[in-house]
Amino acid sequence: MTDLILSPAGARALHLAAQGMLQARRARATKDDVLAAIRRMGVLQIDTISVVARSPYLVLWSRLGDYDPCWLDDLLAEGRLFEYWAHEACFIPIEDYGLYRHRMIDPGSLGWKYAGAWMLEHPDEVERVLEHIREHGPARSADFERSDGQAGGWWQWKPEKRALEVLFTAGVLMIARRHNFHRVYDLAERVLPGWDDAAMPSLADTRRSFVLRAARALGVAKAAWIPDYHRTRPPHVRLDALADEGLLLRARVDGWKEPVFVHPDHAALLEQAAAGKLAPTATSVLSPFDPIVWDRRRAQELFGFDYRLECYTPADKRRYGYFCLPLLRKGRLVGRIDAKAHRKAGVFEVKSLALEPGVRIGEGLLRDLATAILRCARWHGCAQVTLAHAAPDGVAAPLRASFDAAGGPP
Repeated sequence: MTDLILSPAGARALHLAAQGMLQARRARATKDDVLAAIRRMGVLQIDTISVVARSPYLVLWSRLGDYDPCWLDDLLAEGRLFEYWAHEACFIPIEDYGLYRHRMIDPGSLGWKYAGAWMLEHPDEVERVLEHIREHGPARSADFERSDGQAGGWWQWKPEKRALEVLFTAGVLMIARRHNFHRVYDLAERVLPGWDDAAMPSLADTRRSFVLRAARALGVAKAAWIPDYHRTRPPHVRLDALADEGLLLRARVDGWKEPVFVHPDHAALLEQAAAGKLAPTATSVLSPFDPIVWDRRRAQELFGFDYRLECYTPADKRRYGYFCLPLLRKGRLVGRIDAKAHRKAGVFEVKSLALEPGVRIGEGLLRDLATAILRCARWHGCAQVTLAHAAPDGVAAPLRASFDAAGGPP
C-alpha cells in the first residue's frame, strides 16, 4: 500500500484532531468529558503557576470550554486518575498505572526527580513520615511542622516534604487527592487496594505501549517526537518495526524528508487529512504546558512556532513576557499573550499580545482572537479585559474596542 501524503496543513489538522482541538466544542462539558479529554491526551501535565488558571485546568478549558474545575479534583479523589512522572508530573488515567510501575520500582532512573542519596542518608526521617501516615491516615506536607531550623524556599524543602516526595516517586505513597491544589499523600495500598505487581506488563511491552500511546495522542508523529511525550529513555522502540507489524501506519508530509507515523485508530482521520477534508476551526488560548506546544522542537517543525516559556528567564532578557499563552486559530499558532487574571478585581490583564510574523491581519482574525480571550477571561470570572501593548501596530485599537464592547457581567 502506498503511503498517504499529507500537506503540512493536513498534518497539523490531524494532530489537532487527535488532541481534541480541531473544532470548538458545542455541547456543554460533563465530568466524564474531562476524563475523556485526559485519556485522549494520555497525560495532563501539572504546574503550580497561577497567574491565570493553573495549567491542567487551562488545558482542559481549551478543549472543553466552560466546565467546573472541581471535576478534575474529583476524578483524582475518586481514583479514576492518579499522579506520577510522565512527561513531567502529570494526571494520568488510572488504567495506565501498570505502565509506570517500572519507573516506581527503579526510581533512580528518573534522575533529579528521586533523591535517592538523601533517602539513604535520612532513613529515620523517611520512616517517621511513613509511620505517621500508617497510623493517622492521609497527610499533607503542611501537616508536619518544620523542625530543621531553616527557612522555606523552592529548593529548601523540609525533611518531611522530601520524604513524602521520595516515597511518592518510589510508589510507596500515592496522591489520594488535592486540597487547595496541595498534595495529600497516602499509602499506595490504600489508594489503589486492588493492585498486584503480577499485573505489571513486561518492560518490553511497556516501551511499546508508550510509543503507541504517544503516536495516538500526537495524531501524526516523526520518530524523533515520540520519546518526549512520556519522557521515555533508551533503548527506544523502532517505529518502522511497529509499522511492519501493522501497529502503526506510515505516511509522508510534503517537504519533510523523514516519514511520519499514525496510530491505526486514526486511519479514517488520516484519509480525511490526506484528502484535505479536515478543517480546523477552533480558536483558543493555550497553556504553555499544553501537549500541542510543550515540545519546542515539535512546535517549530509542525507549526513554525518558536515557543519558549520565559518565566524562568531573567526579566530583562524576556522577549514576550513572564507567562505567555499561545494563541491557536484555525490550525495555526498565530501569536501569544502575556496575561494575568486579577480574580478579585474581575480584570483579565493582557500585558502584551504579539502576532507571529507573516500572519494575515484582518477583521476575522481579530474577531476570533478577541472572542477567545474574552471567553478565557470570563471563565476566570473576569468581566473586564485590558490590553496594554500589542504588535504589530494597528492591532491594539480594534482589540480594545472588542473588549470594551463586551464589558459587563460574565
